[in-house]
This record gives sequence, C-alpha cells and structure tokens, in this order.
Amino acid sequence: MGIQKPTTDLGWSPLLKFFVQQRYPRPRRRRIRPRRMVWRLLLQLRNGVRWLLSQEGSPGQRCRGFAVGVFAGCYPFFGFQTIIAVVLASLVRGNRILAAAATWVSNPFTYAPLFLLNYMVGKWLLGAVGIHSENVSPGGVEVSVGENWLSQGWTYGSRLLLGSTAVGLVLGGLAALLCWLWLRRTQPTP
Repeated sequence: MGIQKPTTDLGWSPLLKFFVQQRYPRPRRRRIRPRRMVWRLLLQLRNGVRWLLSQEGSPGQRCRGFAVGVFAGCYPFFGFQTIIAVVLASLVRGNRILAAAATWVSNPFTYAPLFLLNYMVGKWLLGAVGIHSENVSPGGVEVSVGENWLSQGWTYGSRLLLGSTAVGLVLGGLAALLCWLWLRRTQPTP
C-alpha cells in the first residue's frame, strides 16, 4: 500500500461544486508569449498598410495623396499637418485618407531629427553656412540679448520653413515614386 493523499473534498455535493465552479471559476494563468505578440503586431501593421493602399481611386490619385501627406508631414505645425495634407490632397485630387495617414512621417520619434535636418537644409539654402552673429557664447551657441531676439526668431523660422519646404518636396516626390512603383507592381493590369 502506498501513502494516501489527504482528500480536499469537503463532502459537497457534485451539483453544489458545479454551481460554485460556474460562478467563481479558477483564474487561469496565461503565458505571455512575446514572439506571438510581435508577430500579431506586425500582421496588424501589414494589414493596415494594405488597407490604406487599397483605398479607392486610381494609382495616381493614391500616390498623389500619399506624396502630399509626406510633404505636409515635414512642416513643424504640430496638429495642423493633417488638415494641411487633406486640403492639399483635395487641391491635387489625391486620396485624402492616405494624405492624412502619411503625415505620420513626422511622429514623436522622428520630430527632432527631421526638424534638425529641415533647419540645416534651410540654413544651407539661405547661404548662412557659418554663425554670423555678435551674440555667440564660448560654446558656439547663439545667445539672444535684448531686442535681437525678434530678428533671431525670424531668422530661425525662415530657415526652418524653407528647409521644411525643400525636404518636403524631395521626400514627397520620393514617396510618390515609390508608391507608384509599388502599386504598379502589385496591381493587376487591365
């Protein structure tokens, strides 16, 4: 004979056990599977991109909408980029949904590098290669003193807006080209 396990049965009737288990089920521990979660996220992302690119309109309309959205996403007008993209997509007869989605080219992860690039391109286009100011600290950073801050604000703003326009035109053109090539490859020809 072996050792008998103590019974945990309190003498409850099977019917009472059934009702208690139905009312208060034991919590089941689910294993967290990070690999499965990543695959699900990638699948949802892929399906979202497919849904966006399968919007109505010709491939040209979809590419114009996407390009206008990327162009508007390069501007530093947080919150207004989507409105600008939808208005511009209406003007060029592009897809408005793709235009609104493409403004996310500038997101919280890409704001700083994108706007630094925009500023540097604008500075280069305006010909301000070096720092031309009397108000330079020992570290090389311009310091605004007194009435000079208004002129410096216009200087920085004009550089940023010009650079945003130039970078937006280049990135928008590249986005339109890549979108058109991708749609031409995936869409059946009539």
